[in-house]
Amino acid sequence: MAKILVADDEQLIRKLINDCLSKSGHEILEAADGLEAINIFKKNKDIDMALLDIMMPEIDGWEVCRKIRETSGIPIVLVSARSQDFDQIMGFESGADDYVTKPFSLTVLTKRVDALLKRGAAPKEKKTENDNITLGSLIINPLAHEVYLDGVAVEFTLKEYKILLKLASNPGRVYTREQLLDEVWGYEYEGDTRTVDSHVARLRTKLSEWGVNHIKTIYGTGYKIQM
Repeated sequence: MAKILVADDEQLIRKLINDCLSKSGHEILEAADGLEAINIFKKNKDIDMALLDIMMPEIDGWEVCRKIRETSGIPIVLVSARSQDFDQIMGFESGADDYVTKPFSLTVLTKRVDALLKRGAAPKEKKTENDNITLGSLIINPLAHEVYLDGVAVEFTLKEYKILLKLASNPGRVYTREQLLDEVWGYEYEGDTRTVDSHVARLRTKLSEWGVNHIKTIYGTGYKIQM
């Protein structure tokens, strides 16, 4: 199935997650602190997902998430006892795709993991030129989940990519923050709409001048791509 990095300084938590996800056929790599998590990630280029505790020794989960995001767009789930809005916003701004608070249901965690892996998996169909969305120097291949700007590949988190794809599929159409939350995070998500703002801000940064020029904020409403 998938190779998943589980980083938590509590051995019992690691064991519970390991036992649960292993039953689904996943291979689990365990790390007891943030530094070990980064080292394991660097040595295993085929890791498909990371589950990270926030309050870990050496390096916290937020920083581990940022380090992974420097080179990879794999799904990342933060698993933490910290449940304040600030902590969750920090998590999403660090590049996380989901946030699970302790104590949690192992069954629900497994479903979230499977859903993220399914959404993040590259389809097996052969891509063709007609599948591409071309907006000036930006090219999106929805089948391969690839984005190119001026011919250079740009890495995004799963949620950043889904926001970009939604906006790019209908240039000129305004999407409210609530619509983007429902589309990307799901109807059951109860977080703040500021999460959308932070993800769009990262989109603009990664897309440089193109992002600044074409991803427009409609104040008090949401966002659109204007060509």
